[in-house]
Amino acid sequence: MLPLIALLMKIPVRHVIWLWLALSGGGFHWSWHDMHNVSSIPDVLHISASKLEDMPVQAAGFIASEVQVDGDRAQFEMRVTAIHQMGRNSDKNQRLAPISEQVIVHIKLAAKQEQQIAAAWQRGDAIQLHGSLKAPATAGNFGGFDYSKYLHTQEVHWLFKGNGATSLQKQQASLWNRYILLRWNDQLREQLGQRMETAFTSLNHAGYMKGLVLGVTDELDPATYNEFTQLGLTHILAISGMHVAVYAATLLYLLKLMRVSRETSLTVVMVLIPAYVLLTGASPSVVRAGIMAMIGLFAARRGMLKDGLNILSISALLMLLWNPYYLLSVSFQLSFMVTGGLLIYMPLMKPFFAKWPLLLGSEIAITITAQLVSFPMTVFYFNQFSLLSFIANFVLAPLITYIVLPLGTVAMGSAFLWRDGARILAWPAEQLNDLTFLLVKWLNMDDVYVSIWPSSSILWVMAYYAALYSVLYWLKMWLESRRQVNEMTAISSTPFSAPIHTGLAASAEWAAILQTAHEPVGAGQYARRQWDGYRYLALVLSGITWLGILCAGYQSPGEGNTGMVQYLDVGQGDSILITTPGGKHILVDGGGTMNFATGKNAWRKRKDPYEVGADTIVPLLKQRGVQRLDAVILTHGDHDHAGGLQAVLDQIPVSSLFFNGTLTDKAPFRKLLSTALDKRIKLYGAYHGMEWEADQNTKIHFLYPFPLQEDKSEPLPVIEEQNHYSVAMILEMEGVSFLFTGDMDDAAESLLLSELTHSSSRMKETGKTGTVRQAIDVMKIAHHGSRYSTSEEWLTYWRPEIAVISVGASNTYGHPNKAVLERLSVANSAIYRTDTMGEIQLRAQQGKLSVRYKHKREQADTK
Repeated sequence: MLPLIALLMKIPVRHVIWLWLALSGGGFHWSWHDMHNVSSIPDVLHISASKLEDMPVQAAGFIASEVQVDGDRAQFEMRVTAIHQMGRNSDKNQRLAPISEQVIVHIKLAAKQEQQIAAAWQRGDAIQLHGSLKAPATAGNFGGFDYSKYLHTQEVHWLFKGNGATSLQKQQASLWNRYILLRWNDQLREQLGQRMETAFTSLNHAGYMKGLVLGVTDELDPATYNEFTQLGLTHILAISGMHVAVYAATLLYLLKLMRVSRETSLTVVMVLIPAYVLLTGASPSVVRAGIMAMIGLFAARRGMLKDGLNILSISALLMLLWNPYYLLSVSFQLSFMVTGGLLIYMPLMKPFFAKWPLLLGSEIAITITAQLVSFPMTVFYFNQFSLLSFIANFVLAPLITYIVLPLGTVAMGSAFLWRDGARILAWPAEQLNDLTFLLVKWLNMDDVYVSIWPSSSILWVMAYYAALYSVLYWLKMWLESRRQVNEMTAISSTPFSAPIHTGLAASAEWAAILQTAHEPVGAGQYARRQWDGYRYLALVLSGITWLGILCAGYQSPGEGNTGMVQYLDVGQGDSILITTPGGKHILVDGGGTMNFATGKNAWRKRKDPYEVGADTIVPLLKQRGVQRLDAVILTHGDHDHAGGLQAVLDQIPVSSLFFNGTLTDKAPFRKLLSTALDKRIKLYGAYHGMEWEADQNTKIHFLYPFPLQEDKSEPLPVIEEQNHYSVAMILEMEGVSFLFTGDMDDAAESLLLSELTHSSSRMKETGKTGTVRQAIDVMKIAHHGSRYSTSEEWLTYWRPEIAVISVGASNTYGHPNKAVLERLSVANSAIYRTDTMGEIQLRAQQGKLSVRYKHKREQADTK
C-alpha cells in the first residue's frame, strides 16, 4: 500500500523507507512494552489471578501519588515493594516477598475523624497495608468505559481495598526516595492553593482559579465544569499550550525588563519550563507543550529547526518513546491533533482575513481553525457539539487567557506578601469570572444548539480532515484567483502613462502584466479561464464531499428492519433502551445510585460521586446516536429506577414521559417531574388497557397499574411504597413479545392475573378476541429477582422463553433469590443476568430473536 501511495503522490523512495522503518519500530516498541505490562503479584504469591481476588493480603511499599480524601474514601497510588498472603494457612511470621508493582488503593474510612488521619498521609511515605486485592471492573455495556483497560495503560492491574484508617500503618524509611521530589511539589501546590483561597473570597472562585492556574481540578464545581464541557471550553480549564505560552512569554518579558541578554533569557526560560510542567500536574497536554516550548527555545537560541511541524513531531516521538500508551490518551490525541491542525490549516485560513485588523483577524482565524480541527475528535470522544462553541471560544478564550489567568497568578503570588493587596487584585478577576459563569450558563440555556453525534470510526475522522483540507485549499485558490482578476481589472483601467513616472515601466514583470491586461481574448486567456473552471469544480466537489461526510457522521446507525431491546448494566437498578424498526427510541427506567450519606452519615457524601444517569446512561445514549427519546417510561418512583433519569432529561431531548400516575414525597422525584414540565415534555399516567403505538411495527400495551382515581382533576396521590404500583406492559415488535414488570410484587401480580383471567373469560363468552397474549417471548423479571415477586402462578401464566434479570453484582439484598432462579429453571426459561453477563441485547426481526451479551461476545438464535 505504501509504495502505491508514494507512487501516486510522487514521494521520494527514501522517505517511504524511513516511514516504513518508523512504523515498524513503533510497532515493535509498543509490542515489547505491552508484553511486559503484566502483573507479577500472582506469580510472587503462587496463586492464580482468579483465586487471588478478595483474598486477604499484606503489602509494604510507598505512597506514589497525592492522597485524595473525599467523603468516606481515601484513594492513592502505591508502589508495592513486598507482599504476602494472610489467612488461616499462612504463617504470620512469613517474610513479605519482594516485588515492584503499582496498585490503586481505596481505603473506606470508618468515622469522620479518620478523614484528618488520611489527610496527613503524603506521597513518599513508607507504609504497610492490610486488605484485599480486587481486579478493576471491565465495561459492563457495549461501548462503555472500561476501567480495567484504562488502568492497563497506566500499568496498574489491581485495586487494593482497605477498611478503616487502621488498615494503614506508616513505617520507618530513609529520608530520600524517588517520590520525595514529587512530595515537595505536592506541598508547593498545596501552599499555592491556600494562597489562592486567601486571595479569592469565594470557594467557587478559588476552585475555578486553582484549575485555571495550577491544574488542580478536584475543587471545580461539577455543574460549572459540565457547562464548560457542553460549550467545548474544557481546554481553557486544562493546563495546555496556551498556559505554557503565556508563562514563557511573561518570563521572557520580565527578563528583558531586567536587561538580561537574549541568549541567557532563552536558557533561563528553557530550564524553568519543566518546573512549571511539574507544578501544574504534568498532564499529556502540558508535557507536549513544555517539550515543544523547550525545543523551540533551544532552536531559537541556536538558530535551527524553526519548523513547527518538526518540533511537534519530535515532541510526540519523545513522549511515545517514554510511554507508548500516551497514544491512547484522549488528552494526548486532542493536544497533538489541534496543535498540528493549527500548523497545517492556518496558512490556508489566513488569506481570508488578510484585510482585517491584525489582532481581530488573527483571533477569528485561530478560533475558526481550532474549532474545525477539534470538531471530529470532540464528537468522536464526547458525542456532542454546541453550535455556540465558536462564539464562546471567541469571546471567553482571550478574556480568560490574557486577563483572568495573569490576574489570578499575580493575586496568588501577592498573597504570600500582602493579603489585602492580593484581594484587591483578585476582585476584578472575580467580576470577570462571574461574567464568564453567567455567559456560559446563558449560552447553555437552550438545548436546541447542542447536537448529538453517534460514535464514528477513525476512518471517518481521517476522511473529515482530508476533505476539510481540500475545501480550504481550493477556497484559497479561488480567493487568489479573484484577487488576480481584480488586480488585472484595476491595471487595465489605469492610464498607460501612470507607471512611467514611477519607473516601473522598465520592469519586465510590469510589461508582462500590461500585456496580459490588454491582450485580446485568445488561447492564453481561454486556458486560464478553463483552469479557473477546474478550480471551481474542485471546490464544489470538495465542499459536497465534506458536507456528505458530516451528514454521514451525524446519522444514527440503523438496524434496518430490526427492533432491539437493550438491557443496560446499571448495577442494582433497571434501565432498558428500546430501538424500534422505524428508528424510534424508548427508555424504560434510568437506574439510580442510592445515597446513604444522610443525617449522621452526611460526612460520607462525596463531592462528585458516581451517578449512573450522568456517568453511564447519557454517554451510552449519545454513543448510540440517540438524538431524541420519543418516550421515557418510568415504571415507578424508586430511586434505583428514577434516579438516573434526571441527567437524561437534562441532556437528551424527550418527547413524552409515561409514569404510574402517583407521586412520592422525595425531592429528586419531584425535581424530575418539574424538569419535565419546564421542558414541556408530555406527561401521561399509564394504566391498564392503555395502548401506545410507537411506529407501524411497534405497539405497547399497558397492563398495570389499575386506575387509582376516576376524576382526573384531582391531585395525584402520594404513595411511598411504589413497588406495588409499578408499570407493567407488553411490547409487541417484529412479531416478538416483551414483558416489562418494573418492581411489581406478588400481590400486584395476583391482581393482574385475576383481571387478565376474568377478561379472557368475558371475551370467550362474547366471542371477542383480546390483545393480550398469554405466552410471551421475553420477560424482565420483577424487582431484580426478589423472592417477593415472580410467583409460580405468574410464570405458569406467561411461560417466558427468555428471562432477563437486571441486578447489581454482589448486591446486599441477595438478588436474585435462589427460589426465583429455581422457578425459572422449572419453567424452562433461559436466564440472562446483567450482574454476570453485563448488557444484554435482544434483536427481533420477523419473529426471530437473537441474543448478545457483553461479557461473552456471542450471538445465537434462540427462536
